[in-house]
Amino acid sequence: MKTYRGFLILMLFALRCTSYSQDCVLPLYEGTIPNMKSSGGEEIAEKADITRIRNVQSPNIAVYLPSKRFATGQAVVICPGGGYWILAYDLEGTDIARYLNSIGVAGIVLKYRLPTSGNWSEQYKVPLQDAQRAMRLVRHHAAQWNIDAKKIGIMGFSAGGHLASTLGTHFDYGNSSAGDSIEQESCRPDFMVLMYPVISFVDSSVHRGSEEALLGKNPEPSLLTYFSNELQVRDDTPPAFIVHANDDPAVPAENSLLMVKALRAKKIAVELHLVSEGEHGFGLAVHNPHVGAWANDLKLWLGWLNGRN
Repeated sequence: MKTYRGFLILMLFALRCTSYSQDCVLPLYEGTIPNMKSSGGEEIAEKADITRIRNVQSPNIAVYLPSKRFATGQAVVICPGGGYWILAYDLEGTDIARYLNSIGVAGIVLKYRLPTSGNWSEQYKVPLQDAQRAMRLVRHHAAQWNIDAKKIGIMGFSAGGHLASTLGTHFDYGNSSAGDSIEQESCRPDFMVLMYPVISFVDSSVHRGSEEALLGKNPEPSLLTYFSNELQVRDDTPPAFIVHANDDPAVPAENSLLMVKALRAKKIAVELHLVSEGEHGFGLAVHNPHVGAWANDLKLWLGWLNGRN
């Protein structure tokens, strides 16, 4: 009965998304959340100049669908940044989803568990587990949401960019024998959008705050290599659109340059926009049209990608 009730709840959420073409929220997991233990804490949303979410307890996706008439069939799972300590939920999440809707693309904001929350069994696994699950979940509901299941990308900002590039280099094509039909879906993104991303934990350009948050103070060398995504690019890693400010004082632009070099070595399509200003965490940069031009460039790139497919 409990399983049946959970199924009905998921169906009601899915129908709400389909019927109203506006944001709705779906839990990533029904029932037991993997790699999770009770921390005794509460999720905190701090609303000031931007909304910052801490101590995520219940990972979910917020679904924003464009008007069906203008939908391109593309969708983007969005990973807000925050150094793996917080999620800049509106600046690098819901604001981005609404922009994507304006160009006919579905925006799916991922509220993923943070390795600094203490409510996990293995801290470094939780963000990637949630990103993989989000990709499977969107693919599972693609037909209901007027999305092409072969046109679903991942987008991330700063540490969220690290998570996005981790999914783009650490994915599988689904487990056909899984009892959960969602786990049968591929979690490979069809493209990546990496915004001022953390990429490497072994290069001198490393962002130590993200590294410590994800892997702890004295991580195993094998984990540093595993999560240095420029070293993990595969032949089937998807194409990428990358934006970074040359004057970024927090996450050096060398992170993006390393990823570009690795993608080009595998002959994977990549577009880099290295802007001369903007520093870090600019989001849509609505007050700076020079920096904010990346959004229209992304629109053009997504159109090119759509035609290429």
